[in-house]
Amino acid sequence: MTRHISLAGWLGKRAMVTLLVGLSASPIFAEEGVEILRERCAACHTETTTAEESAYFSRISDQRKTPEGWQMTINRMIHLRGIEIPKEEKRSLVQHLADTQGLAPDETEGFRYLLEQDNNRVEAGIDPDLEQMCARCHSAARVGLQRRTEQEWQYLVNFHMGQFPTTELHAMARDREWYRLAHDELAPKLAERYGLKSEAWEEWLSQEKPLLKGSWRVLGFIPGKGEYDGRMTATPDEDGNGFMLQMKGRYADGSPLEGEGHARVFTGYEWRGTLMLGDVEMRQVLAADAEGETLRGRMFLADSRRLGGEMNAYKDHGGAEILGIQPGYLRLGESGEVTLIGQHLSGEVSLGEGVRVEEVLERSDDRIRMRISAAPEVSPGARDVTVGEATGDSILAVYDRLARLEVEPTNALARVGGNGGQLDKMRVAFRAVGYAAGADGEVGTDDDLRLGYMPADWSIIPADEAAAHEQDAEYAGTIDAHGIFTPGDAGPNPERPKSANNVGRLKAVATVDDGADQLSGESRLLVAVQDYVQRVLD
Repeated sequence: MTRHISLAGWLGKRAMVTLLVGLSASPIFAEEGVEILRERCAACHTETTTAEESAYFSRISDQRKTPEGWQMTINRMIHLRGIEIPKEEKRSLVQHLADTQGLAPDETEGFRYLLEQDNNRVEAGIDPDLEQMCARCHSAARVGLQRRTEQEWQYLVNFHMGQFPTTELHAMARDREWYRLAHDELAPKLAERYGLKSEAWEEWLSQEKPLLKGSWRVLGFIPGKGEYDGRMTATPDEDGNGFMLQMKGRYADGSPLEGEGHARVFTGYEWRGTLMLGDVEMRQVLAADAEGETLRGRMFLADSRRLGGEMNAYKDHGGAEILGIQPGYLRLGESGEVTLIGQHLSGEVSLGEGVRVEEVLERSDDRIRMRISAAPEVSPGARDVTVGEATGDSILAVYDRLARLEVEPTNALARVGGNGGQLDKMRVAFRAVGYAAGADGEVGTDDDLRLGYMPADWSIIPADEAAAHEQDAEYAGTIDAHGIFTPGDAGPNPERPKSANNVGRLKAVATVDDGADQLSGESRLLVAVQDYVQRVLD
């Protein structure tokens, strides 16, 4: 059922708007959110009534944020301002604010990695002013995932000066008029780029939101377990503000995947789930498309947010679909076992030029496991796969030789911990991606053929001569057969010179055997000390 929400005023006129949200909030829920604002927040944030008879709360109504952004704001009010708010009210308030003052799908594009806790990446293309003034402490995504009026951006500069007065003494700040530049020049620039008003948000408010209940075909990857596929059923819960979840499937090695949990939807498309897979608690951060046909994002370990993998879900409408193939590559002149993933698959299987099915090992409506072979004389390249009338475009890569190997993430950060310390170790999961040369025959050009993730042997080496001298590879941590790096214990370590901590600069190395060829790829890995500031978003 589609539910209607009356919103507090916003934008310049703060007009009354109706938001259609697929099972993410109800009128009662919206009214509850306004009442919580009045009871818990109005002592400091003055409430006034606009000409349209909608409520306006000073400061609050001039901002828009993601669910995590509003959660951080409320946490700050609790810890720094002494506000007391019960857990259930906090949950309701985050829901209300995200639904009524959130971000449109288009406004989160390019920044979703931060919401999904996929933080081991180097941001590129950042505006130099933003990089120097903000991104030296925050990620650029932290800035880009909020919207404010110009005055609110200026208030944020003032907040930094009041809460963190040493900001002006940092590198890139102390040799210039930091406050004037931030307040008078950067804040207006941020208001122009990330202002409160936007066509994208107005359009999102006005359109009907998808219903996300039902059966979903899911594919993904979990470090240490591998690729998986299965089904996730989302059943509306009793109060209509979320879903009860059930997941059932299998990993690529045939072992079972099964679990259950709960999810909520914010802003009509922001899916946040928690479920137990066996005895492991997992989190889902996904985004629905405007039609409610797909959910895309990441699922990660609840106690180690960076350790996770991509997750994609496809709504089951009863039609035939090919969604993927595991693995997605085959060498010319060789045979191998693959699993075709989809739903309602029926009819003859075709794998493209020069590729044939030798034997069907297992078949159901959702998956076809088979042994296939590629003729040695055909041209390499991506092949379309069909089953009856369903088509998977360019999902099978047929190649002549492995030309290069990349390791993801290319730059990674781990942190020591344990050993009686206050914080757990921050691990990193690496994966090896293979490529073949494209039609030009040259390696490292735009037409290289991506083969996909490949099984690899893993090792760590010192990053440079200085790291070798300090024996960083001996003390900073270990990497297992799955590519998961576990850092060393928190120090000091009396076995190291000057009882240094178990930090270090390393490279994670993947090695893949491909016929008679053997290739390696590497990633830079920094093992740092513990981070005692646990943020929802960095």
